[in-house]
Amino acid sequence: MRRALERIIQQGKGGLIVLGDGSAVGEASSGGFSLRGTSFTPARLAELSKMDGGIVLDDDWSKIVSAAVHFVPDGSIPTDETGARHRTAERLAVQTGKAVIAVSEGRHIATLFYQGQKVELAAPTEVAAHVNQELQSLDRLRRRLDDAEMRLTRLEVAGLATYRWVLTVIQRAELVERLGDMVAARATTMGDEGRIVSLQLHDLLAGVEQTMRLVLQDYIKPLRSGSVNKAYEKLSELQGSDLEDLSRIGREIGFPEIDDPAEPRGHRILSQAGRLPDNVRNDLVRHFGKLGKVLKADRDSLIAVEGVGETRADQLRTYFDRLETLAEEWEPPLTG
Repeated sequence: MRRALERIIQQGKGGLIVLGDGSAVGEASSGGFSLRGTSFTPARLAELSKMDGGIVLDDDWSKIVSAAVHFVPDGSIPTDETGARHRTAERLAVQTGKAVIAVSEGRHIATLFYQGQKVELAAPTEVAAHVNQELQSLDRLRRRLDDAEMRLTRLEVAGLATYRWVLTVIQRAELVERLGDMVAARATTMGDEGRIVSLQLHDLLAGVEQTMRLVLQDYIKPLRSGSVNKAYEKLSELQGSDLEDLSRIGREIGFPEIDDPAEPRGHRILSQAGRLPDNVRNDLVRHFGKLGKVLKADRDSLIAVEGVGETRADQLRTYFDRLETLAEEWEPPLTG
């Protein structure tokens, strides 16, 4: 579809394309000719757009249903568009519930109307320039998130964590997710060229949501069924300016003052122990109650937890000892 739109723009022609068929589309259509059974290709769509009237595809966008169609949507549907083609496209999208694309002959831009949204599909080269800049910003922000998480780990193991450092991880994770959503939206308009971006984006966002949820699971008090999801939703509703304020974030999810001592349950750190099933991790947290007790548990105490045998107890004890060594070698920050 992206290649087809580029062809139409290069031809210097306009176009009106309805991405889906059905009774609602038929009621808003007049004239034209049927092409049922004709497979969609970029070249065919571009050639058909040279004729007067619009084009209708099936719901899968795999077949061209009809061409040279005169669309007559309900004129009472409000629209802010000034051009006839774009007014028709917006009204058609509202009336039929289908995605509708209007290609401007003068401006050489394809505009998508769908579910009340209007998206201008810029040229792939232009989008790629923006996406590359945003990927660089996302990469820097992801590194800052990883640094903050490592710092929180060391503070938790040393028993020096405060809610300031907890909220820093949550804040940066939310920022990474939001910027990732923006890049994903842009990449969608790039067509096939967006696939490489999607792979890069997948790597940069890997584990971010899980980290945020585990941090919330560690510190929300009291922890009830659905409380993590509720806090996660509240974070997504925060405006950009509110997300800059750690105290505001803390109030929204019910945390104490940001410089109060924070004691984790241990979900996040235990999730990083190799080959530890979630149910065993949950049993360890329930059994010991907080991370400090888990880290100090001897081999026999660990074996007493259901699902932790001798081999797993030895692996956990080795992991805990390594964490404690890491915390001892690290000089904690002077503030927070």
